[in-house]
Amino acid sequence: MDPEAYLRRVDYRGPREPTLEVLRALVLRHATSIPFENLDAFLGRRVSLDPQAVERKLVHGGRGGWCFEQNLLFGNALRALDFEVTDLAARVLWGRPPDAVTARTHRMLLVRIAGQDWLVDVGFGGQMLTGVLDLHSEAQQQTPHEPFRLRRMGDERVVESLVQGEWRPLCRFDLQRQQPIDFEAANWWLTQDPASHFTQGLVVSLVAQDGRHTLRGRELAFHKLGGGTTRRELQGVAEVLDALRDVFGLRLDASLETALENRLEALRTP
Repeated sequence: MDPEAYLRRVDYRGPREPTLEVLRALVLRHATSIPFENLDAFLGRRVSLDPQAVERKLVHGGRGGWCFEQNLLFGNALRALDFEVTDLAARVLWGRPPDAVTARTHRMLLVRIAGQDWLVDVGFGGQMLTGVLDLHSEAQQQTPHEPFRLRRMGDERVVESLVQGEWRPLCRFDLQRQQPIDFEAANWWLTQDPASHFTQGLVVSLVAQDGRHTLRGRELAFHKLGGGTTRRELQGVAEVLDALRDVFGLRLDASLETALENRLEALRTP
């Protein structure tokens, strides 16, 4: 891990001690700098979880990634700064009831600072955490964006966010430590299965200081902090590519741009 390159990528210039204040600052800088995106899965390409490959893609390549990549990169950056980090796996619940039994297809992090445990997740797409959550509190916790809370459910905890006045479950997890190999099967499945929505359309998001940008298929939206959403249907392939570059800050090389053009055109053709 090259912590200097990572810190430049997220434009962080503050102190580096493993403290709660530094953790909070790094989470916000990461969330507002590196977009969530599924371009590789959408194009049928392999998504590598080799740490050096992830660093090349997200740090040096100007790309984003999904939870397996984002939280891998962020966890390694924190370890390079002497934070104590544990990888966790979660069941995604977005749009489902809190007790739904789904596969463990989400990666998140537990960070221990001075004996206190904090939940960190910079990989949950359009509802990505921009702060940290006290693992042992069930009270509402404010982040730089929406309020979140953790609710106990047996031996597990449910992450919920307050959206338009309603608490909505994001995912459910326990505290079993995961090893890198534990994420490989779910990562592969999400890139290969036609039932995976990540293989069927673009899913891109990026946090802004005053809201969240999202792209789902051809619908570009901005969800403003405090309420209100603007939506726009992108009309052509060129508009989609422009949005990826200009709104989400993605670096598209010639081969990636050509592959996206071909895939998007194919979806338009009956």
